[in-house]
Amino acid sequence: MKTKLRTVALCLVAAGWLSVAGAQGLRAEIGKPLQQAGELLKAGKAREALAKVREAESVGGRTAAEQQTIDRMKAAAAQRAGDYAAAAQALEALAAKASGNELGQLAEQLAAAYAQLRNNAKATEWLNKAVAAGNNSATVKQLQGYLQSASGDYSAIARDAGAAVAAAESAGRKPEESDLLRLADAQQRTGNTNGYVGTLEKLVTYYPKKDYWTAYLGRLQRRSGFADRFALDVMRLKLATGTLGKTDEYMEMAQLALQAGLPNEAVRIVEQGYKTGALGTGAEASRHQRLRDLAQKQAAQQKADIAGQADAANAEKTGDDLVKVGFAYASMGDAAKGATLIQKGIAKGGLRRPEDAKLRLGQAQAQAGQKAAAAQTLHGVKGNDGAADIARLWLAAH
Repeated sequence: MKTKLRTVALCLVAAGWLSVAGAQGLRAEIGKPLQQAGELLKAGKAREALAKVREAESVGGRTAAEQQTIDRMKAAAAQRAGDYAAAAQALEALAAKASGNELGQLAEQLAAAYAQLRNNAKATEWLNKAVAAGNNSATVKQLQGYLQSASGDYSAIARDAGAAVAAAESAGRKPEESDLLRLADAQQRTGNTNGYVGTLEKLVTYYPKKDYWTAYLGRLQRRSGFADRFALDVMRLKLATGTLGKTDEYMEMAQLALQAGLPNEAVRIVEQGYKTGALGTGAEASRHQRLRDLAQKQAAQQKADIAGQADAANAEKTGDDLVKVGFAYASMGDAAKGATLIQKGIAKGGLRRPEDAKLRLGQAQAQAGQKAAAAQTLHGVKGNDGAADIARLWLAAH
């Protein structure tokens, strides 16, 4: 069992039960050892406390009040001493006479005790009673996750965790990270690849940790229907989230940028690779330098030609070339002009891929510091081929 379950506290002593012996007028032969047990528990001597409780329990002719006090102290001492069988016995005696909130709390403690005893059937029984009594504490949810995992019923885990995530989002709250992780794990184990990737996207959106980005971006391109033309965009996201690190990745990304007609972006990628030490060293250092020289040469040529390319694109009947030239301007550092040209291209119409054009516009607006406009544009990107995914992730990563 996971260590975190061992931290579940009974809190039975804190509610004044250390002094109930005197308050309830218990007989001295019962009250005295129970008070001593309380003092021993306060001192962290749980086993010695449990021995004192058993001393009180050995007295004959116990009244109902005396037995209840004994059971309370026994449950607390046994749990602290790690004697979960004794704790469960005492808690069941208490739960038999309880109702409402008290029953919900006792049922939670019983579920935890039986989980420690590896009696998952009894743990589940008492956990269900805790929920039925209105107890939906964090510990109850933790136990639910543990017991579901122990049962191997990952379909149930996916259903329950998915419901928790959906409820949080419907209420405008950020889902619990633990619920998202449980859902992702269950989806992966049940072969729900698209669902798993979708949950990873929620993790990078709500909890943008490097490990989550690595897992998500590593699978995004393998998702059914994801278009190969967005390979460079995926690598841009890796660069933005600090998950692009391998030499081959820097080389591939720079080459993709050159193929896309974006040599200035290729220069930045190569220089970043040199800065991190991914490029410029080892047996392939001369190859890295050749790529660097090529990118710089093409970048210089593009700067000389870009104005003429914009004029030619303006004369075209459709807007595709304007979108391409506009994005090239953005890659050169003039993102505001680039966004304007892309908008002209979209307005001209006849686009081969309108959603791609909106994606490029949103990216250019973001680079130009036009955050509100970029968010509006990127939120409006639709489709199932990857454009909408990149748009959403661009907002999460930037």
